[in-house]
Amino acid sequence: MGCRDGARELADSTHDLRWAQDVRDSVRCAGVLLVLLLLLDWGTDRLTFGRGTLWFGLALLLFLVLCPARVRVGADWLSIRRLLRERRVRTDLLVSVRCLDGISQRLLLRDALGGQVEIDPEVLVRNPRLWLRLEAGARKSAAGGTLLYGATALRRLARRIDHETAREVFRASGLE
Repeated sequence: MGCRDGARELADSTHDLRWAQDVRDSVRCAGVLLVLLLLLDWGTDRLTFGRGTLWFGLALLLFLVLCPARVRVGADWLSIRRLLRERRVRTDLLVSVRCLDGISQRLLLRDALGGQVEIDPEVLVRNPRLWLRLEAGARKSAAGGTLLYGATALRRLARRIDHETAREVFRASGLE
C-alpha cells in the first residue's frame, strides 16, 4: 500500500522541465574541460596516468559543482534532490520563507515539522506550474497561521514571476 501511495504522489507531482537539459550541460562542461586538459598534456608529452587521473578528478569536481538539484512539487510538499540526499518540506505547514542573497539568490523554506530546503528562485520563474503549487501550499500555511515570516518574500517572488510570465506571453505573441 505504501508503494501505491508513493506512485500516486509522484504521478500528482510536477518537476523542473529544464533539469535534464541542465544536467546534460553540466556533463558537457566537465567533458570539455577533461578533453582540453588531456589534449594539452598529450600535446606537451606530459600525460601520465597520475596526471590523467588528476584531470578526471577535476572534471568530476566541476560536474558535482554544476549539477543542478532536481525540484519536485506536489500537493502540499516540495522536494529538492541532490546527488546524495533528498530534502522535503511541507508547503501547507510553512513557518518561514527567507530570501538569501549572495553570489546567487536562494529561497529558504522551513516547515513546522523541521524540514528545510533551499531553492533557486529562477527554477520557479522558469516553471510556473511549480510556482503555482508552492504558492497554493503557502496560502494554506498563511490561512492556517503557521507562516510566521516570509509573506513579503513570497509576494516579491510572485510579482517577479508574473512579470516574467507576461513578458513571455508578449514575446510569443509578437507584441514585445
